[in-house]
Amino acid sequence: MHVHPDCVPFACSDCRRCHQDGQQDYDTYHHHWREGNLPSGARCEVCRKTCGSSDVLSGVRCEWCGVQAHSVCSAALPPECTFGRLRSMVLPPSCVRLLSRNFSKMHCFRIPETVALELGDGDDGLDGSAATGLGREMLTATESTKQTLKIFDGNDSMRRNQFRLVTVPRLARNEEVTEAALRAYYINEDPRDFQLQALPLTILSGNAQAPGKAGTTEEEASKGSGPRDSMPEAWVIRSLPRTQELLKIYPGWLKVGMAYVSIRVNSESTARSVVQEVLPMLGRQVEDQERFQLIEVLMSSRQVQRTVLMDEELLLDRLWDIRQTSVRQVSQTRFYVAESRAMAPHVSLFVGGLPPGLCLQDYSNLLHEAMATKAAVVSVSHVYSLQGAVILDVTCFAEAERLYMLARDTAVHGRPLTALVLPDVLPPTSQHTKLPPDCCPLLVFVNPKSGGLKGRELLCSFRKLLNPHQVFELTNGGPLPGFHLFSQVPCFRVLVCGGDGTVGWVLAALEETRRHLACPEPSVAILPLGTGNDLGRVLRWGAGYSGEDPFSVLVSVDEADAVLMDRWTILLDAHETDSTENSVVDTEPPKIVQMNNYCGIGIDAELSLDFHQAREEEPGKFTSRFHNKGVYVRVGLQKISHSRSLHKEIRLQVEQQEVELPNIEGLIFINIPSWGSGADLWGSDSDSRFEKPRIDDGLLEVVGVTGVMHMGQVQGGLRSGIRIAQGSYFRVTLLKATPVQVDGEPWVQAPGHMIISATAPKVHMLRKAKQKPRKAANIRDTRVDTLPVPESNP
Repeated sequence: MHVHPDCVPFACSDCRRCHQDGQQDYDTYHHHWREGNLPSGARCEVCRKTCGSSDVLSGVRCEWCGVQAHSVCSAALPPECTFGRLRSMVLPPSCVRLLSRNFSKMHCFRIPETVALELGDGDDGLDGSAATGLGREMLTATESTKQTLKIFDGNDSMRRNQFRLVTVPRLARNEEVTEAALRAYYINEDPRDFQLQALPLTILSGNAQAPGKAGTTEEEASKGSGPRDSMPEAWVIRSLPRTQELLKIYPGWLKVGMAYVSIRVNSESTARSVVQEVLPMLGRQVEDQERFQLIEVLMSSRQVQRTVLMDEELLLDRLWDIRQTSVRQVSQTRFYVAESRAMAPHVSLFVGGLPPGLCLQDYSNLLHEAMATKAAVVSVSHVYSLQGAVILDVTCFAEAERLYMLARDTAVHGRPLTALVLPDVLPPTSQHTKLPPDCCPLLVFVNPKSGGLKGRELLCSFRKLLNPHQVFELTNGGPLPGFHLFSQVPCFRVLVCGGDGTVGWVLAALEETRRHLACPEPSVAILPLGTGNDLGRVLRWGAGYSGEDPFSVLVSVDEADAVLMDRWTILLDAHETDSTENSVVDTEPPKIVQMNNYCGIGIDAELSLDFHQAREEEPGKFTSRFHNKGVYVRVGLQKISHSRSLHKEIRLQVEQQEVELPNIEGLIFINIPSWGSGADLWGSDSDSRFEKPRIDDGLLEVVGVTGVMHMGQVQGGLRSGIRIAQGSYFRVTLLKATPVQVDGEPWVQAPGHMIISATAPKVHMLRKAKQKPRKAANIRDTRVDTLPVPESNP
């Protein structure tokens, strides 16, 4: 929904229903119509005429399938939504369950709360109001004939010290002031139903002129006595008592052709009497009325709050209480009649950042010490020991909220914890629902730090196009929460948005969690956002994302071809070495790293290390590929005369056979035919000594470079590297501390051994299909090409 920043607090929470919440659960989903904000060239799905406008709210669009139509024409379309072109990739809301009573939408969809758009967020009310467009206009009014007033909306805004500023003539009548105050809060009701109350609480007469100074009597105020300069500056909008009201009651179930029914409530109307009156109007006259209840739903801009009304509660009193809290809150409140359901509290919390390698009982004890968990309502359901993470099952809403808020401010062994609210994806064997047979949902990982600001923009776009529960931000818990959420999905695909390092991170997490997955070998697609993006180039996803339509990206993923790719394990085993006769250097413990693209030793890794250190010093400057490549060129020129005779500092064995190295400065093991941002290091010339390289042949190619100049010539396409060997098992002996890089992650490796061998099984990747490019507008039209339309539709 597109709104002005100043209008956000007044927007009604009308978001898509992305999960079952125990309140209004159903398997069939209707179109979620959103009025306006259509492009000017949008065409109606029914009459094919233009239905968009940039000037007014014209036309409607389904937020799930994207179908666009005139408001009148939309009634001719079938009410059920099929999710459009992306239906096989969307995680169906009917398969996701999340009881989110105490959590906001930001918490449920794992969106960091970095931007606060609530009205008057500052502690100083004046600063909060001045931040809005309306407030800025009011503060410019300095004419002596006008006065600026602070207007509060009920008790809630007074408690928060949040107000809006209105400027009125000093001789304005009270009705004019009231109208101005209501306009400031976008309240379109009859001004005669409201009054202004001065602070301190001095009620103004509805017939009086503009408010006099605090403490004046009604008679004095009506005469306009007292100097205008002493007029109270702070006022609160109050609703006048009412003897009856027209109330809209919405059905808590899908009903075609009737959004709500309207009834009049008076001082004797209770929640039970309203239920009894509206059920026949909604076609439920033959059912047991005692099974239904009236639910009050507050749809504020940040959170949806539900309250079940007691049978004997008086509706007029309830509306009066709401208006006392906030007059505009009535416009954000709906009343639903729904069937009573017993809902057992259950919340799944992901807690990461714990020490790795512990058992279930150790993690339980550690969390009890750190956050005083209550054993009666909190249990550890899943343990991911390698990653230092657990899943908590909490059977108390209040305890779940307490643990969630506390974990975000807690550190264990010096590491801050990560807490996420995760829904449950119902397995196919569930009696409630199951995934459609043709559904293979897409699990999306986005690194917002990659590609400048493009990563964050894609994160927002994919949340809109898909179910936001299937889109994960990698800086908020890593890949593990996503794989845990999809652990019961029998078939799914993965899209990684980031550089080669991000892809390696996700593939490593997939390897570690594979045994927990119902789909142990999901296919992985790439949207390249990094600097080199060599793996993305090989799989035809391009040299880097340059602003393509996110919808067309998802279509390409859906049409991509599955291929296999080798992955390699590198064992790093440092040995003790004597720096002098009487001293011994401490060794590093053995460690294992995974390789997807290439591993470099020597000058190649040294350049990567210098670049990495420069980025660590000033990360804010490394936000574009052009700048990053410029830094690579600069550090390369600084090393152009560098010589370390690498062939004398290392030993290489291939398949247990010693290989003599030529005079080189860098040794590179390549798994894919792309290195250093697209260069072909192996070359295309045929050679009878070696097989033609493939990404799934179970072989690595070993290539040498003689220095920075040679590397530059390779990247320019003038030369290729020095072909040295090809094999599936390698042993490298480092005689001195040497720079090493794996898939762009560099470090200095101590003397010792490096053993490189194939990892089983191979990983399934998605390669973009060869096809004729289509315009974004044409692709967008296919988003709804399967929707049934009336016969008259061309």
